[in-house]
Amino acid sequence: MIYLSLFLVFFKIGLFNFGGGYAMISFLQNETVLSHAWLTASEFTDIVAISQMTPGPLGVNLATYAGYVVSGNILGAAIATFALCLPSFLLMLFLSSWLQKHHSSNAVQDAFSVLKPAVCGLIAAAAIMLCGNGNIQDWRGILIFALSFIAIMFFKAKPALVMAVAGSMGLVIF
Repeated sequence: MIYLSLFLVFFKIGLFNFGGGYAMISFLQNETVLSHAWLTASEFTDIVAISQMTPGPLGVNLATYAGYVVSGNILGAAIATFALCLPSFLLMLFLSSWLQKHHSSNAVQDAFSVLKPAVCGLIAAAAIMLCGNGNIQDWRGILIFALSFIAIMFFKAKPALVMAVAGSMGLVIF
């Protein structure tokens, strides 16, 4: 029964998510921590951090971890991961040819102009949610974030370089 629950929950997350792993965080947190209590808030925050450092997409890493924790075995991890990826695969399979034919239409362009701010909102909600659990330690972390944001947004710095500098600053400061 747990395998069916894992499949249905992660299929739903994969089906209704748009915008990638960061936009998916709030959905994942709601399902795994609040609705089903499969993970604690602290475990979820830890795995978000670990998932960002490990190879692979954030959402897939989170699904794999949650599936493993819930079921206690690799099969649960595989089911959660498969269920999360299946909707995207099916939608891309069926919609790619249609979108290629109609990508320049006003209706498609209008739909994407609505989705972009929605994705930004989901990412912002995830950031606020992660910070709301008392995860902001002090002003030094906020300063590193602010400097990183300014470097990327206003000076068009390369994200990899900003991450390396921010990580180095964190090592020195903390």
